[in-house]
This record gives sequence, C-alpha cells and structure tokens, in this order.
Amino acid sequence: MIRFAIVGCGHIANKHIEAINQANGAELIALCDTNPVRLEQLRETTGTAVYADMREMLASEPAIDVICICTPSGLHAGLAAAAAEAGKHIVIEKPLSLTIEDADLITAAAEANGIKAAVVHPNRYRPAIQKLKQALESEAFGKLSHVNATVRWNRGQAYYDQAAWRGTKAMDGGVLMNQAIHSLDLLQWLFGPVVQLKSMVDTRIRNIEAEDVAVATLRFASGALGVVEASTTIYEKNLEESISVFGEDGYAVIGGVTANLVKQWKSARMAQESIDALIAEVDADPNGVSGHQCIIEDMIAAIRHNRKPAVTVEDGKQAVQLVIDFVEDGSLV
Repeated sequence: MIRFAIVGCGHIANKHIEAINQANGAELIALCDTNPVRLEQLRETTGTAVYADMREMLASEPAIDVICICTPSGLHAGLAAAAAEAGKHIVIEKPLSLTIEDADLITAAAEANGIKAAVVHPNRYRPAIQKLKQALESEAFGKLSHVNATVRWNRGQAYYDQAAWRGTKAMDGGVLMNQAIHSLDLLQWLFGPVVQLKSMVDTRIRNIEAEDVAVATLRFASGALGVVEASTTIYEKNLEESISVFGEDGYAVIGGVTANLVKQWKSARMAQESIDALIAEVDADPNGVSGHQCIIEDMIAAIRHNRKPAVTVEDGKQAVQLVIDFVEDGSLV
C-alpha cells in the first residue's frame, strides 16, 4: 500500500479523502489542519490520525509516502518544499502556485530530493475530454482554425466572504487562477503552447481583490487562434463550462455545466457510426472515474514504476504562467 496524508482539510480535501479511499493501493493514514474543530470532525468521521502541524505529523508518521497539499494556494510552495525535503512525494491541488518563483521552488525541491510531484488538473480525465484528446491526436478535424474555452460560473459574495483568504491575490487569485485554470490547462494540453495573448480582466461585481471576469484572444504555436471567456459573475448559478474546436474537416463542442457532455461532433474523417458510438459512450457515463482518483492512482503507478506523474509540475507551471500573462496583459493601469 502507498500511504497518503493530507495537509489542509477544507472543502477540496474531501475529494482527496474520497479519492484515496477509492483508489487501488492507497491508504489514508494522517490529516493535518490548523482548525482544531475541523480536525476533530474528520478524526471522528474517518478514524484517521490528525495533526495541527505538518512537522509534528512528519515526525509521528514516518510511514507516509505521499502528502496531498490542499491548503490555500498561496501556501502551496512552502509546504510542498518541506514535504519534498522530508522525502515525501507530493500531490498539489490546483493551482500549483500563485507565482512562477514559487513554482520553481517546488520544482527545485522535488528534483533535489528525488521525489514525484503531481498537480491536480482532474478535468483531463473526463471521458468527453479524453475522446477529444484522442481525436486531436488522430487529426480528426484536420487543420485547426480556432478554439474556444468558456467558464460562465457563479461564485456569490458569500462564497468569498466565508474565508478571509478567498479572492485575495496573495492566497487565492481570481476567476483565472481559481476556476478557469482547469480550462487553461486543457487548452494547452489539447492544443499546444500559447505564443501570443491579448486580454482584458476586471473586478466588476464581486467585492474581492482579484478579478471576477476575464476575456482574451490567443494564438497557439500551431497557428490556431483561441478565445477565452471566464467569470464568476453569472447570475444565480453556474451556467456553462465548455471547450470547442473548429477545423477544416470538422468541429466538436464539449459543454454542459462542467464540460463533460458532447454537445456537437462532426468530422469528415470519422465514420458516423464511430461518432454515434463515441457520443453514446460519453452519455452513458459523462463523469467517469473521479479525476482526483485517477491522479491518486497515477501517483501510485509513478512511484511503483519510477516514472513521472501524468500531470507534472511543469504542466502546472505552464497553466500558472498563462494566468499570469493573462492578468498582466489585461489589468487596468
């Protein structure tokens, strides 16, 4: 068994707990958080050892193989580096960090201590996205003209007010770093690196330090163009998350509230029977196995087979760099 611990036991830690419990070959043996009430609740519900300090946890639980970092984003780098220096592999919640300097710190600590480091970008594992990746690799749509990523979500003021760090530049970031970074990761994973960007970002409605709405046009190294729209200002509830691709021989739109449904799919290079079967397969199980579980199981495989994780710190840094470029180019002077 590969033994896991979690540092930072807020909302997202619940997905890690579930993923570890569901993953083959994983065992959760420790939880760490600075909130004693939360820790006591988790101790009672999980039966897992709990700690208020990561150093104490490391000293008391030498059998830990992997630490999942689930704290506010601004704390990722210091905790990840300390875990690496203790010889523990690390799974870091998105975003990898809030700055490139912190991303480099994590990378250096991982390399210096010979440990595996993965970043949580679980949307890569959605069945519809996996089908789109395979189609792009087989050039099913021909030469691409342009792509589109949309995140039209709601995060009301109460969401930001529930914790002082939410919506801050030092600890959280805005819609790009916190919500749309999944789509920005997918854009580069699916379509390659971005070489040119023009953006506009603003804080229009929410009372936060970071942006709540952003738009941009992109050019990829392939020459394809891209459009990004992201916001947490949509009235009342989440409306849409989508990835669309348009090429000389077809197009596809992966949409729904969480980009897990095949809304449109046409390809002159695919038989209609194949397209119908693809759509039916996604419709039968649009969520598939939890992306968090896939990442936990991939870390186990990376340790056992001594290979890199599927989603590396380099991938996480690339997504963070795109957010930084987005904000720097589009912020009001």
